[in-house]
Amino acid sequence: MKKQIVSRWYSNKILFEFEVPETHSGIALRYALEKATLSGADLSDADLRDADLSDADLRGADLCGADLCGADLCGADLRGADLRGADLSGADLSDADLSGANLCGANLRDADLSDADLRDADLSDADL
Repeated sequence: MKKQIVSRWYSNKILFEFEVPETHSGIALRYALEKATLSGADLSDADLRDADLSDADLRGADLCGADLCGADLCGADLRGADLRGADLSGADLSDADLSGANLCGANLRDADLSDADLRDADLSDADL
C-alpha cells in the first residue's frame, strides 16, 4: 500500500510517497519510514505532527515551514537540513545532529534539545 506525506497547506501536493507492507500496524509504517531515503528529500510545508522520525536520516532535507510539532526526532541526522520557519514546538530533538542546519525563525518552544549537536546551526530569530 502506498502512503503519502502531503503539504500542510495544499493537501493535493504530494511531497513524499513510499510503500508500506500490507500489515497496517504502526510498526509497519515506522519500518517503511525508516527504510525510506529522506536524505535530501523535499518535505517543505509537510504535516509531520507527532511523527516518529527517531534516528531518521534527514541530512540536507528541505523541511522549510514543516509542521513537526510533537515529533520524535531523537537521534535524527539533520545535518545541513533547512528548517526555516518549521514548527518544532514540543519535539524531541535529544541526541539529534543539527550541525549546519538552518533553523531561522523556527519555533523550538518546549523542544527537547538535550545533547543535540547545534554546531554551526543558524538559530536567527528562532523562538526558544
